[in-house]
Amino acid sequence: MVAERGDEIVISRNHPVFDLPEILAVEHGLFAAAGLDVRLAENAPAQEREARDPIARRKEALFESERADLFNLCEWGGIDRLERNRRGGYIGYLRPAVVAQALVSFDPDLNEPHDMSGVPIGVNEFTGSHYTALHLLEGTVPRERIMLEHVGPPSVRLAEAESGRIRAVMLMEPFLSLALERGAHLLGCYFYRGAQIVAPHLPTERLDVFMSAVNAAVDIINADRAAYAGHVVSEVAGRLAPERLRSEYYRFTHATRFTRERFTESYAWMSSWQLTDGRSGYDTLLALR
Repeated sequence: MVAERGDEIVISRNHPVFDLPEILAVEHGLFAAAGLDVRLAENAPAQEREARDPIARRKEALFESERADLFNLCEWGGIDRLERNRRGGYIGYLRPAVVAQALVSFDPDLNEPHDMSGVPIGVNEFTGSHYTALHLLEGTVPRERIMLEHVGPPSVRLAEAESGRIRAVMLMEPFLSLALERGAHLLGCYFYRGAQIVAPHLPTERLDVFMSAVNAAVDIINADRAAYAGHVVSEVAGRLAPERLRSEYYRFTHATRFTRERFTESYAWMSSWQLTDGRSGYDTLLALR
């Protein structure tokens, strides 16, 4: 099915490992073939320490100011942003990227999640690194002994861990492969997908066409994943060759709908950590379109 060509759809960028299907859908003309006018925004560069207010960060700020219509992030962050923002919107689907956030350290005295009791872990607050650290550790470490420290984007977290200023951090690709190449070791990892946040004016019929083009891009990636490793490592500026990117810590599957059951489970977990005000529900964040 070909959609009627309408207004331009602008994607606020996340890290390339999360955005790769959208990047290829633009490069291969898949959106255009479906009758959609889609481009990737030129987001501002990352700051050394991202703002504590998530809505003031790069991709969120573009969406909030109506200069972008879509962005993706972890599902818990997606719920958080929709509760915080003033523009509104909804969770369109689970993004195709299945990526590990890994707990890594250069400290030889830290070797398993149990060792992290009372030890600060570097994260970017209210992002996948934050939420997955809680998920990863809560089965081993008492909740009151899980210590997270807001350090900032993954490039900063890696630098702080390598310098020894912080003993352990959460990292995803390509920073995870780079850390392991530089001598870090793995304490544990947590695979997760994420949510596509959609502007309130974008109808679900048009989003369905968008999602079909993204899924076609996933099929292209999965036919030869190594061919697109260069896109993933691009943000580490030549410090990691594409062939050195680990293949086991990221993969892609078709985008799927975010179900009521999954929302209910995720929202209850967030409430248990007091990471949401507990007043929003499925009808507010998913079904009201």
